[in-house]
Amino acid sequence: MEAPFLFQCPISLELMEDPVTITTGVTYERKNIEKWLFTYKKLTCPATMQRLESFDLTPNHTVKRLISSFLEHAADEEPVTSPPCSYDAVDHDKLVSLLKSIQTGPFKASGLRKLKVLVEKNDELQKDLIRSGGIEVLGCVMSHVVVENSDFTAFRACEEALGVLSLLPLSDDATVELILKSDSLKPMMVIIQRGSAEARGHAMSILMKISKISNEWITKMVTDQDVDIVKSLLDLLSDEISTKLSSSSLDVLLEIVATSNKNRLKAIEAGAVCILLELLPDASRHNCEKVLLLLKRLCECAEGRSAFADHGLGVAAVSKKIMRVSEMATKLGVQIMWLMSSFHPREKLLEEMMVFGTVRKLLALLHIDGRSSSTNEKAIKMMKLHGAVWRQYHCFPSELKDFLRLNH
Repeated sequence: MEAPFLFQCPISLELMEDPVTITTGVTYERKNIEKWLFTYKKLTCPATMQRLESFDLTPNHTVKRLISSFLEHAADEEPVTSPPCSYDAVDHDKLVSLLKSIQTGPFKASGLRKLKVLVEKNDELQKDLIRSGGIEVLGCVMSHVVVENSDFTAFRACEEALGVLSLLPLSDDATVELILKSDSLKPMMVIIQRGSAEARGHAMSILMKISKISNEWITKMVTDQDVDIVKSLLDLLSDEISTKLSSSSLDVLLEIVATSNKNRLKAIEAGAVCILLELLPDASRHNCEKVLLLLKRLCECAEGRSAFADHGLGVAAVSKKIMRVSEMATKLGVQIMWLMSSFHPREKLLEEMMVFGTVRKLLALLHIDGRSSSTNEKAIKMMKLHGAVWRQYHCFPSELKDFLRLNH
């Protein structure tokens, strides 16, 4: 059962759990309005754009009771099985009528929700939407969010339009070209930076589809003068909204940096190395491997290695993941330390490798079966290359002394 509109937060369009009312009389989910006011430093009501006299948040107990009653009633209802989707002239007429209403009418968000329901489970209708100029209509709706003084109604309509766009099969160059021509990229970046978690997910889904088609489209997105896609993706990573969004952001960044050295430099200049190193300690296993792969690619150029060396906890963060997360994480961690110690062998870096246990882990790798030979080879090369320096430290492992004596 769909929740009544009054029970949905105007910011996230999700059912409210802790509704609070601000001085304009509009009710929001507490965490969403707090983020709007105190994180984004906004001075207006998101729904009405009226300037707020105060930032007082009053719990709305009446709405909370009504929502609880609604949830209890919804739980008692039997789920209704939807009939198989079919496509006919009636559906086409509905589609065309909805597109016209969205394009010319004032209630764009509600029209877009109806459009999403219509095409959600019907592949043929999705294709018909593209043929009927749907991408251009969605792009027009989305473009209003970047207009100066756009209100929250335009922002919400943009989020709904992204929800529809994310359903479409963006599987060919012609469709992607329609999206980029309709000026949809800049609104997507706005939503990635300030939208609800669901809307950000839709935007990331679209970017993933585009990036998988060809490197040409990645280059066009990255070089767009009006859009800083790399910064937007890094900001999304820094927000740590959800593991899924972080994973999607890492996937797109990996595609971007793999395309050209120029894109790697752009990511490094945007602070990617620092952000990735700060995310690494708490990253899930899956995201940890992606973070390490991205760091490895960035450390393949001098600017990336310099940024890594400048970060006080780079060696510690990477070393901790070696032999603790997965075979792949170990391999990537060793590759990063190999790049750093071979092409940026500063005294401070070598000292940190000894102090933070990197050297001990490299030694341990040689005693564990099943490790890839390339990983072992890099470990051996690092010990031979820098053993003389590490020998000077009091915490120098006795096993390393034996290794160096045997391999002298």
